[in-house]
Amino acid sequence: MAGSGKTGSTSLRNKLHKMQTQKVIVSILFLCVPLLLLFTFTYLPFFKMVQFSFYDMKYIGKRTWVGLQNYISVFTREDCLNALKLSLFYLVGSFVQIAIALLFASILSFPTKGGKFFRGALYFPSLIGGIAVGFIFKFFFTHGFVLDTLLTWVGMDADSLPFWLKDKSINNWVLAATSIWRYMGQNMVLFLGAMMSVDPCLYEAASIDGANAWPKFRYIMLPSIKSVIVLNMILSISGSLSAFEPPYVITGGTFGTATYFVMMNSLAHEKGKIGLAAAMAVVLMGLIFIVTIFQQVIMKLIDEEAREERRNRKIQKQIRKQGIK
Repeated sequence: MAGSGKTGSTSLRNKLHKMQTQKVIVSILFLCVPLLLLFTFTYLPFFKMVQFSFYDMKYIGKRTWVGLQNYISVFTREDCLNALKLSLFYLVGSFVQIAIALLFASILSFPTKGGKFFRGALYFPSLIGGIAVGFIFKFFFTHGFVLDTLLTWVGMDADSLPFWLKDKSINNWVLAATSIWRYMGQNMVLFLGAMMSVDPCLYEAASIDGANAWPKFRYIMLPSIKSVIVLNMILSISGSLSAFEPPYVITGGTFGTATYFVMMNSLAHEKGKIGLAAAMAVVLMGLIFIVTIFQQVIMKLIDEEAREERRNRKIQKQIRKQGIK
């Protein structure tokens, strides 16, 4: 009887061990598939891009090692530098976009007549594809089309209107405005989510103390959403560096509107400078990586400040309780 009991317990242990081994094997197999896909479609192309950036090459033909020459060209070629400078237009536009989104979010975070309709209407452009948005505004800003027609209806002379997409003094501002229209709703939704999480009791206490809308916004709402403000700013900076669809679809990068991405696309697919385009891509990834690190540092500082504020509030509450006693 004792021997049969030992045999049974041993077989049970063997079965459990076998089941655990099978689970480990299945887990490894399931893990290998996404890791293989990740390596094949993410890391391998990235490593090849870095490799190509050290060569003067085309898609077909001989490769010539040039070392860091492509990276030097990124910061010395006039067309590459101009493309990088154009990011400033989109950067300024992104700050305007954040300000408008913050304004609408502040209004719509409180009970407002037709609030749900306006939230949906303002967010709707974010759901439209970039190519579709490009074609919409291409016809909207083309000389003699929608915008010019509307302006003539209000009394402006059609001959005095500029070529919105050809005039180099305004065309990049026009393209930046299309980005504002498309992405403002996305920023607004992020702000709304943060604002809706603020404790309503804080607003009620402020109202009892006689505070109007501006002090409530400045001293209650703004400190509560500053982490989201920083997040939106960082996303806007990254987006301004990688602007592609508006200039590519609306103007084709002509008349001084070729952004960094458009120039990179032109060098790779039209001029056959694969190595230089790869170097531009690596530089762009480096800039976005720096912005990301900066974001992490700022968010960490904000979190530490928020913790310190919570500690101070707890201490003040304890002092008040002791004073009451």
